[in-house]
Order: sequence, then structure tokens, then C-alpha cells
Amino acid sequence: MVMISRKRGEGNTTVIQHQDLFIGGKWVRGSGAEVSVVSPATEDVIGRITMAAPADVDAAARAARAAFDRGPWPRMPVDERRRLLRDVGQRMAEIADELDVLITSENGSPVRIKPGHASGQFDYYTSLDLPPDEYRVGPDGSAALVVREPVGVLAAIMPWNTPLALSLHTILPALLAGCTVVLKPAPETPLHTYRLAQTFADAGLPAGVLNVVPCDRDVSEAVVRHPDIDMISFVGSTATGARIGAICGEQVKRVRLELGGKSAAILLDDVDAASTATAVLNAGMLLNNGQTCASWTRILVPNSRYDEMVDAMCDIASRASIGDPLDPATILGPLVSERQRARVEGYVAIGVGEGAKIAMGGARPAHLTRGYYVEPTVFVHADNTMRIAREEIFGPVVTVIGYDGDEQAVSIANDSDYGLAGAVFTTDHARGVALARQIRTGTVGVNCPGYGVAFPFGGYKRSGIGREHGPESILDVMEIKTIGLPRDHDPLAYASGS
Repeated sequence: MVMISRKRGEGNTTVIQHQDLFIGGKWVRGSGAEVSVVSPATEDVIGRITMAAPADVDAAARAARAAFDRGPWPRMPVDERRRLLRDVGQRMAEIADELDVLITSENGSPVRIKPGHASGQFDYYTSLDLPPDEYRVGPDGSAALVVREPVGVLAAIMPWNTPLALSLHTILPALLAGCTVVLKPAPETPLHTYRLAQTFADAGLPAGVLNVVPCDRDVSEAVVRHPDIDMISFVGSTATGARIGAICGEQVKRVRLELGGKSAAILLDDVDAASTATAVLNAGMLLNNGQTCASWTRILVPNSRYDEMVDAMCDIASRASIGDPLDPATILGPLVSERQRARVEGYVAIGVGEGAKIAMGGARPAHLTRGYYVEPTVFVHADNTMRIAREEIFGPVVTVIGYDGDEQAVSIANDSDYGLAGAVFTTDHARGVALARQIRTGTVGVNCPGYGVAFPFGGYKRSGIGREHGPESILDVMEIKTIGLPRDHDPLAYASGS
């Protein structure tokens, strides 16, 4: 059982303390440094944990390796794995409200978006079927079985912005496929992972199938380099992803990277300004405090309606309530850390220096003296060559860029190093889909975000490699094997895929 101690800290804040790591089905004392978890809303210490050291990473990787090579998990019928994961999902549903508060306290996500509710992921992934064996005949009459097997030990290196959802999107398909997992949560948001690990343990997950080792960037490299780990799945910045990809390339190790974005939303000339501004900002700049990789941060509007659409966006942004993320009425909470706020404020200064104008926002909210808050900020009179239009800011900042004609809008949208998401807003659905086909990103929504648990998600260009969500998430964590059959085999014994 996970051991949690609590004591009162400054300002009568309860401080959660964890000294153990979840390795090999047990809670074992970590040997790394002690770090504090700070509330981005109050700047109070809300937790202290002992991080993993390289020796702990080694123990976790070895435990996962043993569980894959010799344990029951990969050898279970898939329906048994499915049953256990559904049991975990039911247990997670029972503590979802607790996880909402815990995650919101860690990273500032508004509690209204329910960051601890995960039953949808469990319901969906446990409904998926594994790909069947395929009996295939070649042009020369030879035959083979094409089978898919779990990749082995998967290391999931996860970010802080939507930590539980992204972790489950990674580990649930892997577990269903029969992989074992080493989960490395972000140091900013480790507290909820102790509850996650204990819930899996309480459901009877075999030892070593899931291991949880929070650690810093330096120790994370030991995770990537460990020879017992077969595949890395990383969600985070493009710079870090490039480093991970380079290491995996050196080792010829499987890797999936879900990285940054600078997504464009194209507002066509036939839309209603007010309702479209609401949709674009609520699913973009105002979603999760602007800390969403798929957020639409370049808003492309026709020059003929530029001022009208800017006014509509400023009106929506100005009415967004900013404050305590634990208040269900709050739309915009704090950024995750002081460092992240400094990064966003730095980009605001860069935008002004480049000649863009701030239509609204750009400062810290005057009524909030504590917490890492930044006002929603709308840049206008900008062009696509500016850094604020090319680099990921990861905060509540958008750049409004004018265009003339559909062809130029698509050209601007595609003029980016990134290709994660995007959108087209129009009353003409056929026109919207036609333009969406021309945009070089992994997801494009027409009058909607376009992403969901059933649809493959990932990026073009510097936004990543591989796909999560949907049946593709299963295929991404499986190897393909060809079993050649003897010439005198009985086709009826294999043609059904049995």
C-alpha cells in the first residue's frame, strides 16, 4: 500500500509527502533527491517527493523486463487483460473527484475540465480488439502468417499539462497489447501517479507490469538509454523530443514522439464572428490555460473582416474569469510554474519588439497577487514571419493574422515547422473539408477540434512521429512478425487466422 504522510505547511496548506517509488509491484524507498511540488495558484508547497535516481530507473526497467520476459501478463488471453483494466477503470472512477483536485492543485488546470476523470479512456481502450493473425499467400504460391506481438517494455515519459489523460492514452493500449511499462511522470505533477499506481496494484496487476519513477531531466536520459527498454513514448517539447529521438536512433530503438504545435485556425469569410470567436478561443487559447499542444495559436482571418473578428475575440477573452482553478466558475487558471510564466511573458515582449500590437491582455491580472497568472493576450497586426507566429509559446496567447483568399490562408497555415493540429471554420462544410485536406497537419477539425479518443492523433513535420488514440495506438506498440509456412501446410488450418 502506498504510504502517504501529510503535514501542515505554510498558510495552513496540507503537504503530501511520498518517499517511495512503485517498482516491481512494491513501494520501495527512492534514492534520488527530495523535491517540492508547488501550487501554481498559491505558490505554496503542496507536496514533497523523493525522486528516482539512476539505480531506481535500472530497478524499474529490470522489473518491467522480467515481467515481460517471464511474467504472466503478455501470456494472458487478451480478455483477461481487458477484464483487469476494466476493473482499474471502475476503481479510478471512484476516486475521480479526488484526482480532479489533486491534479488541479499540481498544475493549475481548471477543475471544470475534470482532469482526473479517466473512465472514458478505460471504456474505449478496453473495447478495442488486437489485430488478428493474417494468412497471406505470395505470388509464387508461398504462404505465411503475419502476426503482431507486443513491442516489449515501453517507457512512457509524460508531460505536466494534462498528465493523467496523456499517461493513460499511452499506457492503456500498451498494457492491452501485452507490453509492460515504466511510467516517468513530470516532476511538476507527480502526486496523482501514486494514486494511479496503487489503483492498478489494488486491481491485481502482476508485479512489474507497471512501474512509476518520477525523475528529473538528467535521470530521464537513463530511462531512454536503458537497454531493457524496447520503446520510448514521449509527449512534450520538440527540443526534448529531438534529443530523445537522437538517442533512440543511436540505439535503433523504437520511439513515438508527440511534440509541439503552432496550429492555425482558418476562419473563412462566411462565419458568424461572435459564435466562431467563442468556439476558437474556448477550444484553443482558453483551454487548459493555453497549455495544450494542439491549441490554435495562429488565428487566420480574412482581411475584409479583420477588425470585426478581432473585436469578437477580444470580447470573448475579456469575459473569461481568471482565478482559483479549484473554483468551477474559473475559465483561466495559472500557468504551471514561475518559469513557464516567465517564458510566456518573454514571448509577449518579443512580439511587441517585432512590431505586433497587443489588442488585449499582455500583463499579469491586477487582482491576483499570488500565483503564476497571465492575462489572455491577443496579438494583432502580426505576420507569419514573427517569432510569436512561429514558435510554441504554450500559454494563453494568440496571434491574429490576416489573409486574402482561401489559397493564401492555406499557404500561411502550412508555412510552419509544426504540423500537429488545425481547424477550418465555415458554414460551407464541403469547402471546409476541401481546405482541411490541403493543410499539412495530423488533425484538422472543421468547425470543431477534430481530436478524440477514437481518432489517431499525432503530428507532421516537427510535431512528432507515430500516432496515439484509436486502433492505431495499439498498432504503434506492436511488432510485426512473419511466420513462413511449409509448402505442404494445410491452408484450412491457417486461413481463418487461427
